[in-house]
Amino acid sequence: MARVIILGSASAVPDSEHENTHILVEAGGKVILVDCPGNPIVRLEQAGFAINRVTDIILTHFHPDHVSGFAPLLMGMWLVGRKHPLAVHGLEVTLERAKKMMELYDWDQWPGFYPIEFIPVPDAERSAVIQEPEIHVFASPVKHLIPTLGLRFEFQKSGRVIAYSCDTEPSQAVRRLAENADVLIHEATGGSKGHTTPELAGEIAAQAGAKALYLIHYPPQLVKPESLVVRASQTFKGPVYAAHDFQSIQAE
Repeated sequence: MARVIILGSASAVPDSEHENTHILVEAGGKVILVDCPGNPIVRLEQAGFAINRVTDIILTHFHPDHVSGFAPLLMGMWLVGRKHPLAVHGLEVTLERAKKMMELYDWDQWPGFYPIEFIPVPDAERSAVIQEPEIHVFASPVKHLIPTLGLRFEFQKSGRVIAYSCDTEPSQAVRRLAENADVLIHEATGGSKGHTTPELAGEIAAQAGAKALYLIHYPPQLVKPESLVVRASQTFKGPVYAAHDFQSIQAE
């Protein structure tokens, strides 16, 4: 099975129906978790995934609504008996901060802890993150408040492409990541610094030639998701959807 599952769709402040934004990517033997807010363990199980099925974690940037659940997830995997290695990918500055966070918990003293490989992603466009027979993953730096990665997932069996902007202002790097993508998942937080309005997300999708647009990382307390769709449809004439928690986007 090849798919992307939206585990959370909210921006920095979640509510009872919208967890902070994070996604799960499944392709063959790869189960890739993109970001770790809150405590991802429950969300993974609600989506039908035992936590130790996760093979890779990609940390897009070091803001709390994207990394606060990293330590609880690693601890949970250990406590339920994980033995096989886990790969953690991200910009070097992000990985260094993640390791410092774990040091506060004295994780080097957790007995029998499984191997973790921290794999830096180069700070350059279209950097290869994961290259496996089932899936190729590329990353590019985008325009947020701190160093942040957008992602492109190329599903090798079907040929489908799903791109993800992560947190960013309108960015030509995102446009290039999403070039001719079947789906662009783009943030729609609003017009504040480091973020994007639905209208501008629609413009990026149109410029990229994406076939469909999913809006994510929106503030559920302040906007109705359907209003975001109306706004983005002013600038993008393809299908537009507001991402919702546990939504599955097929890539087969």
